[in-house]
Amino acid sequence: MTYQKETIIAKANELKEALQATEAVTFYRAAEEKINTNQKVAAKVGSIKKLQKEAVNLEHYQKFGAVKQTEDNIDALTAEIDHLPIVQEFKRSQEEANDLLQSITREISHKVTSELKK
Repeated sequence: MTYQKETIIAKANELKEALQATEAVTFYRAAEEKINTNQKVAAKVGSIKKLQKEAVNLEHYQKFGAVKQTEDNIDALTAEIDHLPIVQEFKRSQEEANDLLQSITREISHKVTSELKK
């Protein structure tokens, strides 16, 4: 069976739409939206960005002790973010969506390879 490029692209778009309608992707998008609008997460991310800039400046002036302390503060804030329930929910949904995409990718790869060997 021979397919035209346009047909393959149309099928890919159908697959994309089907994926977007799956529970895993829908849940991921909802979790992502919650993360993006969460003030607590935004404040901590803002603090991390500020500390990262500070670390770059301190490193430039070779204040390595202060750089280490700043990096420790960044790590602590990152850990705080990672332990927030909303972030854990997001990560879980991200893993589920990634697992779905990987399984589909493997299946497509397997089928294409099988067809090419014929």
